[in-house]
Amino acid sequence: MKRYVLASMSLFLLLLLTACFGSKNTEPSSTTSNGISLTNMFEPTIFDHPVGIEHRVGKPELLYIVEQPGRILSVNINKPKEKPSLVLDITARVNDSGNEQGLLGLAFHPKHPTQAYVNYTTETHTIIARYDADLANPALLDPKSEKVLLTFKQPYPNHNGGQLAFGPDGYLYIATGDGGSSGDPQNNSQNLQSLLGKILRIDVDKQANGLLYAIPADNPFINKGAKEIYAYGLRNPWRFSFDSVTGKLWAADVGQNRFEEINIVEKGKNYGWRIQEGFECYEPKTGCNKTGLEQPLFTYGRDQGVSVTGGYVYRGIKVPELKGWYVYADYGTGNIWAMMLASDGKVTNKTLLASGLHIASFGTDAAGELYLCTQDGKIMKIV
Repeated sequence: MKRYVLASMSLFLLLLLTACFGSKNTEPSSTTSNGISLTNMFEPTIFDHPVGIEHRVGKPELLYIVEQPGRILSVNINKPKEKPSLVLDITARVNDSGNEQGLLGLAFHPKHPTQAYVNYTTETHTIIARYDADLANPALLDPKSEKVLLTFKQPYPNHNGGQLAFGPDGYLYIATGDGGSSGDPQNNSQNLQSLLGKILRIDVDKQANGLLYAIPADNPFINKGAKEIYAYGLRNPWRFSFDSVTGKLWAADVGQNRFEEINIVEKGKNYGWRIQEGFECYEPKTGCNKTGLEQPLFTYGRDQGVSVTGGYVYRGIKVPELKGWYVYADYGTGNIWAMMLASDGKVTNKTLLASGLHIASFGTDAAGELYLCTQDGKIMKIV
């Protein structure tokens, strides 16, 4: 059976949506009336279930492709026909037997770009680890250099989150899903003693209390919960990113049965799952207490898609009509949208492309140009 990177949707539902919306294995649509299109980069290379695209300081010509089975490869955007280089192979440590398991995240330290942080799953746990550059070849990461910073148990194989990113404050942010199954049966997202269903924040430049990291002094739940928690009440945040101009943290949270949502995540806030799905009650189904819950910035229903893939606020220069727009997609339908958040809080959402692709993740190069990766192994650039 083909393996899907679904932040949480059954194969049955995907097949149902394919029947409703048409085949999703077609080439992307041609240039639309807004002038936006996709170009296939790095042909004829086909990557093995790519789930991430990253760049690092000092290497503006390179992109780093995260393959779910446990490999990181580098590609040269100026030489797209050149064979990719294998940067790190930890497939022996990674369990990717479940649709949502595997090597799920990568972030290079912005001040120490020879340090790479990864997020991967074993059969039972999530691992957050650091790898250092190979002394004999600094372009590569040394698989023997692993230092495990943080590990926590996953009760089910799905809803693992996986995104890593350094914020404007220099801290490492980590997205975690609610632990899986369906409906968050253990209520992990609302449990401040659990690291599941959260955005975590740690200081990797310091060590304290016997850990290989320290807790930022202003983390909001130091005295009443797990010290690493930055925000909570998330179901399965499948990709978050920081706007490089405003510093806002944009996160896409995959829904259960009815709604996909986009949030601006802020310190200490509760984003509602499993009390709410989108703006509506989930548990209980009616009459839920929404006091203290942060409402989504935007939601869409099953008539438009089934599994949101979070993106980036575009800050490049080659597509000026997208400047300041948050670009994201739906994995199941292949729709690509752009959203603008005005200073008065008004949200404008528009369709860019009906791509016909299973879009697993987005990424940017050092200049802020925007790329996406597809489940069938393509890396495409928005032009």
